[in-house]
Amino acid sequence: MISHLRGRLLEKQPNRVIVDVNGVGYDVHVPLSTFYEMTEPGAEIALRVHTHVREDALVLYGFATVLELHIFERLISVSGIGPKLALAVLSGIEPNELVSAIRTANVARLTGIPGIGKKTAERIGLELKDKMASFLPAEVASPAAATSETLRTDVLSALMNLGYHRPLAERAADAALKHGGGTTFEGVLKHALRELAK
Repeated sequence: MISHLRGRLLEKQPNRVIVDVNGVGYDVHVPLSTFYEMTEPGAEIALRVHTHVREDALVLYGFATVLELHIFERLISVSGIGPKLALAVLSGIEPNELVSAIRTANVARLTGIPGIGKKTAERIGLELKDKMASFLPAEVASPAAATSETLRTDVLSALMNLGYHRPLAERAADAALKHGGGTTFEGVLKHALRELAK
């Protein structure tokens, strides 16, 4: 099983990256929390990896921190939550905030994450509350500032990857950029997600 990758970042998108390790390109699915910390293509990158084996495929899920990896692995242990939904959960809320929401079984906060309904949120709280007790807070790095148009494109792409329809995603991205979502991808995306949660 692959548990760690270190190599050159060939390509990056909000939900997946390609890492070149000694001439072999690994296609790795990542949450937005990991994407925030990515360098530009061409630079070296290191990811903690969960290898998910299915009958028809071997899929790699990569994470910038051990905390994200551990949260992911606990999420997929919950009945009804597969890797794609677990990745969406990590993309819809910061890792530290997610740990806090699970520890307190905060159903209202968990249902604010795209793709998570009330029953699933209750199940997550019930099954993982005690398992999150040992988790320590981890810092989530802020990305570098980007131009407004690039920022809008990246945020729009991220929202659509999370399952929002384009018109709704466009309105949220524009509102976030207009009303002080900040100059970073992370800041604008957070603001846009808040807009969508209203």
